[in-house]
Amino acid sequence: MAYFENVSKIQYEGPTSKNALAFKFYNPEEIIGDRTMEEWLRFGVAYWHTFTYDGTDPFGHGNMIRPWNHLKGMELAKARVEAAFEFFEKLNAPFFCFHDVDIAPEGETLRETNKNLDEIVDMIEDYMKTSKTKLLWNTANMFSHPRFVHGAATSCNADVFAFSAAKVKKGLEVAKRLGAENYVFWGGREGYESLLNTDMGLEQDNLARFFQMAVDYAKEIGFSGQFLIEPKPKEPTKHQYDFDVATGIAFLKKYNLDPYFKFNIEANHATLAGHTFEHELRVARINGMLGSVDANQGDPLLGWDTDEFPTDLNATTLAMYEIIKNGGLGKGGLNFDAKVRRGSFEPEDLFRAHIAGMDSFAVGLKVAHKLIEDHVLDDFIANRYRSYNEGIGKEIIQGKADFKTLEEHVLDMKEFKNESGRVEELRALVNQYLLTAF
Repeated sequence: MAYFENVSKIQYEGPTSKNALAFKFYNPEEIIGDRTMEEWLRFGVAYWHTFTYDGTDPFGHGNMIRPWNHLKGMELAKARVEAAFEFFEKLNAPFFCFHDVDIAPEGETLRETNKNLDEIVDMIEDYMKTSKTKLLWNTANMFSHPRFVHGAATSCNADVFAFSAAKVKKGLEVAKRLGAENYVFWGGREGYESLLNTDMGLEQDNLARFFQMAVDYAKEIGFSGQFLIEPKPKEPTKHQYDFDVATGIAFLKKYNLDPYFKFNIEANHATLAGHTFEHELRVARINGMLGSVDANQGDPLLGWDTDEFPTDLNATTLAMYEIIKNGGLGKGGLNFDAKVRRGSFEPEDLFRAHIAGMDSFAVGLKVAHKLIEDHVLDDFIANRYRSYNEGIGKEIIQGKADFKTLEEHVLDMKEFKNESGRVEELRALVNQYLLTAF
């Protein structure tokens, strides 16, 4: 059965195309620097937003028109797999991602759930044999079911901790079987509502124990994918332990887990943490821990995780600047953890939204590469910090200075000559590159 029969394979038609179902800027075979656009961007489709989201929100019922809406249970799960691989092929998507409950319904027991999961994984594995689309990452949903009301690895209930461990065990087995490049941990309920009833020390110790168990089991079964933590400061939990990248790095280093983990950074989560997207990418990059990206954007007027498709070209440019500086994303990619707006309910809107996001990051890639190629920001920054290339600055960098020598250097100094940071000029320069890139 064809689920998107009104859509042909999406082609690159160039910036002047008027075809809504065509790429204007994303040309997967175009060479940018030392690799193709497809190799730089490594786009992924999020199974949950694309094939399971029905448009339900706190104020209204689901309204998405989907060809599989009439089905239930395992028949629904199988239809979604069929639709997914048709979608991947027509979009020419190199990767996809999923939570366990996205692809198969839960049973009354974990044994029944695993049986359902195995049946659908069999089906996905068969489709992958003839598809170019690979699994970027999978993960376990440990936040939706009522059993996770107090968390998963940080739950006060040891039985829930055990159940969560069993889910991740199964998830790692699925990851190995399907050749996942990564495995993601997002702790949506790993945190607290109030310190009045929380043993924070025990919860964080248990979270570290949980991660170490995952590392050990991955080694045991020979899973070589990259472990990723996805930071988020809040929602649904009032305070999550993986608040942002800096907090996550501190946690990993405290428990000696940093050799095994990198970060999957979501733009909207950065916004909720009070950071820019590029800030979180920069913190991860300079610490050697930038692993993958959930590509979306939030609405600055709203205080929650809106998961919009990314269309802000300034944001995609600054994001790609960090990714190029990182040498790419390695095993990671740009997964569209984004959903169509509730008013965009037609099946074809799924293609329109992904095209918008893919084109936006293609623009960001080309502009960022040109900025780096021309050394415009690098040269400015190098000049701004030139005082550390000679004299007392060089001694500071070389570790030869101490408080006494620094005091002696400034004791009789009467003037300190600072120079303008010229932020407005640099922002205008980025705009200039954006407007003249095509």
